[in-house]
Amino acid sequence: MRIWNERLPDVPLTLTTVTAAEAPALLRGREADAGFVRLPIDRTGLSAIPLYTETTVVVVPKDHLFAAVEEVSAAELADEIVLHPLDDTLDWETPPGRPAFERPATTEDAVELVAAGVGVLVVPQSLARLYHRKDLTYRTVTGVPESRVALSWAEEEVAPDLVEEFIGIVRGRTVNSSRGRTPTPPQPKQKRADKGGAPRKTAGKPGGKNPRGGSGAPKSGAKRGKPRGRK
Repeated sequence: MRIWNERLPDVPLTLTTVTAAEAPALLRGREADAGFVRLPIDRTGLSAIPLYTETTVVVVPKDHLFAAVEEVSAAELADEIVLHPLDDTLDWETPPGRPAFERPATTEDAVELVAAGVGVLVVPQSLARLYHRKDLTYRTVTGVPESRVALSWAEEEVAPDLVEEFIGIVRGRTVNSSRGRTPTPPQPKQKRADKGGAPRKTAGKPGGKNPRGGSGAPKSGAKRGKPRGRK
């Protein structure tokens, strides 16, 4: 947002928060020009460029045993009730741990259940931060799926130049990048001599006029005055 406002102050940029499941349909319906999605998605009518892979974490109460370590393996979740919300963003073959009696409707609901001591929750780190509570913490989990984040837009975008500009900002291109905005043209160099005329003079160079208005360098062989004695 900051970089966009610096480069295109006359073009407003509006951010809209949606769930991972809603984002692709929003882009296809032209309700948004570009958006961040979690792979894999149905690529029909959409272009996408992967950006990064998120760390997967387990959300637990602060007094949980896992809070005392830096990292947890998938095998260590075997005896835990692991909540699996209906909007889960991880591509599980089989979720770890023991399933809850009922799947929470959303990740936010699952976080509330973790706070109530019902179970633990495995999510991408950004979701653990989004729904952070003072009574909860999270630790990295190994041996589980990770979430890949991509920038996506409709293949036939309405404003291709602006979408390309946004892609450039997200990927860290500089303002003069050949794939970003039109580069600032280089300033022409000042000519050293007028075409067909005499070279320009530069103050202070040998043979030129002294900047203080005096003569040039002393001629070879000129006599120097005798220094005065001090009384």
